[in-house]
Parts: sequence; structure tokens; C-alpha cells
Amino acid sequence: MKKLLFLIALSVFSHLAYAQLQDVDIPSALKFYNGKDVVTIKDWKKRRTEIKNVFDKEMYGVSPKVPKFYKYALINEDTRAFGGKATRKIVHLFLKGLPNPIELLIYYPNNKDVSPAFLGYNFCGNHTVTDDPDIPITSLWVPNGVGAKNNTAAEASRGQMAERWPVELIVDAGYALVTLYNGDIDPDYHDNFENGVHALYKNKKYTWGTLSAWAWGLSYVMNYLEKDQRIDDKQVAVIGHSRLGKTALIAGANDDRFALVISNNSGCGGAALSRIKEGERFININTNFPHWFCDNFKQYNGKEEELTVDQHLLLALIAPRPVYVASAELDAWASPKAEFTSAYLVGEVYKLYGFEGLQTDKMPALSHPIHGDRVAYHIRPGKHNIVRYDWEQYIRFANTVFK
Repeated sequence: MKKLLFLIALSVFSHLAYAQLQDVDIPSALKFYNGKDVVTIKDWKKRRTEIKNVFDKEMYGVSPKVPKFYKYALINEDTRAFGGKATRKIVHLFLKGLPNPIELLIYYPNNKDVSPAFLGYNFCGNHTVTDDPDIPITSLWVPNGVGAKNNTAAEASRGQMAERWPVELIVDAGYALVTLYNGDIDPDYHDNFENGVHALYKNKKYTWGTLSAWAWGLSYVMNYLEKDQRIDDKQVAVIGHSRLGKTALIAGANDDRFALVISNNSGCGGAALSRIKEGERFININTNFPHWFCDNFKQYNGKEEELTVDQHLLLALIAPRPVYVASAELDAWASPKAEFTSAYLVGEVYKLYGFEGLQTDKMPALSHPIHGDRVAYHIRPGKHNIVRYDWEQYIRFANTVFK
């Protein structure tokens, strides 16, 4: 009965959502703050700067420039992963002043010399991605659960997040996978920005929160991938789930080297339109995770409509590169309605470039993805998670845009 009611709600969503938004001032991507219309791509590039400045000042914070210099070391390599289908490599990147190396776990398909790649963070350490005993267990702070106690990883956590990382599926599809623990860049707890990469940039002009630090870290990894001869650096998709989905969107908005941007259940502060005011709200996210955003963002608690940007404009910063937004049926906290609405609204910017966005304002049925040229969306059954079905859709879309 509950599922039937949900499907009925989906069928009337577009009418309800847009009626709900009629009395709300939705900032248009194609209108400058002075009221002038954006007509050309040249106009859009100026408007894009205007939008990005607001996100930097009021929401995610101002980040330092990503350093180009890097030093790396190959830690180990196994050419026989998954029965010889893949090569598994562990690489350490070094960042001046950071006490720990940034550890990359990379899988390359062995039937290709050069591969497109998916790049994304994991939540609890590389050792949780597969049960491979040769992947080191992180010694850094980790969240409790998933086999960890007292914020310390243990052997019990090995492979515990493998459901989220169908590595063999990815390799079989001809893609490399690059993942790293987000705590290598910045641990996910609030200490007034004294740890991780924040400690390297003690300057009042840098107001970045942890989400921006993680996005910054992905760009630092991209510096390495540009030099990796087995990775096609022009075909790197940045991907993330939940808070790391927010991170992927920020990274894609900040760095145009990411050729495809994928947001899985990213919710408030990610893909979800804030003015719908469903699920997680600004006050919830700023209370529970005060370190994710810049301090200015807290002034909008309970005042979503006073922020002069909304999340469809974050997606717009990625244009004309492709973007995929995905939701889960039972993930009300991330508000599938709000995520779909952002994905639909961003289409006007892609149209400016001659690409189609989503061709309907009606939310699709469960497990029926909809694609434009450069924008895609799906909602699947289940809870807040990233599962094999999601990856299958991302691979299919990547196949269409990586030609």
C-alpha cells in the first residue's frame, strides 16, 4: 500500500511541485542579478562567474588554488586482480605539509592500454572497498561503525563497503576506478578547521568548509591522473554518494577537467533544490555538520529563499559538460522531488549550448532513467545508498558521452 501511494505521488509530482514553487522566487540561471537577460554563451560565462562568486562567498567558502606540484610513489601493484581482468595499484601522493600521504586505490582493465575512469571518495578507507588483503588499513581517524571502533579502522572493516563499489562491473565495462578515503584530505568532524588540508592554509581569505576541501582534493588527484599513462584524462567522471555527491558537484563546478559529474543521493547542499523545503533543511545540515560549509551559510538557516542561488545553479556551473543526478525512493531526507527539479531546471543552460536537458517536467517512474544529451536522472527503489543498479546507469550514460 505504501509503495502504491508513493507511485501515485510520483505521477502528480510535477503539478504539485511547480504549484508549490509558483509563489517562490527561483533565481534564473539566464538572468543577471541586475535584471538583464543572458542571451549568448558569452553572456552565460559572465553570469556563471556571478553565480560562482555567490556560492563561494555564502555557501561553500573560498578555497586556495590547487597546487600543481606533486610527488608520488608506487606502493604495490597486482596485475592479476579479478582473475587477471584488472591491475590493482596503490599509489601515494604527497602534499607539502600534510603529515599523511594521500593513498589512491586504482583498478585498470587489462584489456585496454588507456581507459576512461571514475574517480570518487570512499567514506571509511580503501580497505573497505574490496576484501583484498593487500590493501592497507588506514591508520587515520575514521567514523565508527563498518567494523571500526574508537574511530580506529580494523581488519573487521575490510570489504565492508564493497556493495557500493562493484569494481569488477566497472572494469568489465572498460573503465578504470580511482578511489581514496576522504579522511586523507580532511577528516569528517568539526575542529574549527585545524586538521587535514585546512591546517596548510592559515589565511583569512580562505573560508572553505570540509566539502570544498574534499572537492579541492579531487582536483589535486586529477593532477596525478593527467600524468597516469593508463588513464584517459579527458574522460574522467567524478562521482560521489551523499555528502560525497555534494563534493562531486562542487568539484565539477570548480574544475572543468572533470568530463562527467555524477551526484548520487546528494540532497541538501548538493543537487536538491532548497526552495522546495522538503527533507533536510539548512538548519539541520548546519547544526549536524557545521564544518561542511562556510560560516556565512549559517545565516540562511530557515531562510532558504534569501540565498540568491539555489542548487540548479550549482548544476549549471558544470554546463556544458554532462551531469547525472540520481535519487532513491525511500530517501526522503535527500528529497527526490528537489533533486529531480534541479536536474530539470538546469536544462535551460544546456539549451543555450545546443544540448537538450531533460525533456519532461514529470518525474520518471522507478527504475526508468531519463536522459537528455547532457543531463540524466533516475530514481530507483530502496534507501539512501549507492548500489549496483546506480553504477549500471552511470556506465551506460558514460558510454554515450565518452565517445
